[in-house]
Amino acid sequence: LDERRSSTVVPVTFDAETYRADSRGSWDKAATGWTARRAAMQDDTAAVSQWLVDSVDPRPGQTVLEVAAGLGDTGLLAAARVGPDGQVILTDGSDAMVTAAAEHAKAQGAVNVTARQMEAEWLDQGTATVDAVLCRWGYMLCADPEAAFREARRVLRPGGRIALAAWAPLGENPWIAVIVGALDQQGIAAPPKAGAPGMFGLAVPGQVEELLASGGFTDVKRATVDFTFRAASLDAWWEHTKAVSVSLSEAIKDLPPAGHYLLRNAVDEGYAPYVAADGSVELPARALMACAEA
Repeated sequence: LDERRSSTVVPVTFDAETYRADSRGSWDKAATGWTARRAAMQDDTAAVSQWLVDSVDPRPGQTVLEVAAGLGDTGLLAAARVGPDGQVILTDGSDAMVTAAAEHAKAQGAVNVTARQMEAEWLDQGTATVDAVLCRWGYMLCADPEAAFREARRVLRPGGRIALAAWAPLGENPWIAVIVGALDQQGIAAPPKAGAPGMFGLAVPGQVEELLASGGFTDVKRATVDFTFRAASLDAWWEHTKAVSVSLSEAIKDLPPAGHYLLRNAVDEGYAPYVAADGSVELPARALMACAEA
């Protein structure tokens, strides 16, 4: 069912401004949880960040802009490459995430990094002023990803590069498919629709290529990166997921004890194939990657 849903763009009617405001609020709430679990998250997703940075190949003295940067771990990888004469600008629509990114960069001693509040769809950055744009799991969340790609093209210098990551279809990501399926099964929340703003907003085949071309990009290259989320136990993974996902926390906050028990039972049963003899968990994940030239 998930794979069938992911093969077609689902028409969605919604208020873009309300969606943007709700999204900012959700990420403001999530900043504390993401900060607390930053190291584990970055360790697990390091291959994705590395692919992005390698694809734009930042050089000493260049300027790199990270869109929807969250805590800025991907941008900080680029900061090491551009060196003291270069600059990395971490941006996010959430003020709380920007504050957290700035604190993280300072703790890392990254003197060539700044953090600023910016929406991906209208970047507060001069035209042709950056050499590379990075975005890890951000464009898929945009109300208008085409506008966001046009903005990225505007701020890039001729020949500059963009690299982005989005989630592959739900069925290719057991790490979250199990929870989504359990929420649907229990009547708590419907699965996200591929093609609509959200986790699987860029999961439809050919969608990213079309949007990049509409934004003025050329030489589009695609890839997938497979990696693994790890946790010491199912309980640890559940707590981690609640900490970084405001939508999950909101969905289950009013569940009675019996409902919570039924949900956890369904979740644990779904994850059973990924639990080792010692109780540790290894959950497959797949990201869709793209890079292009301005």
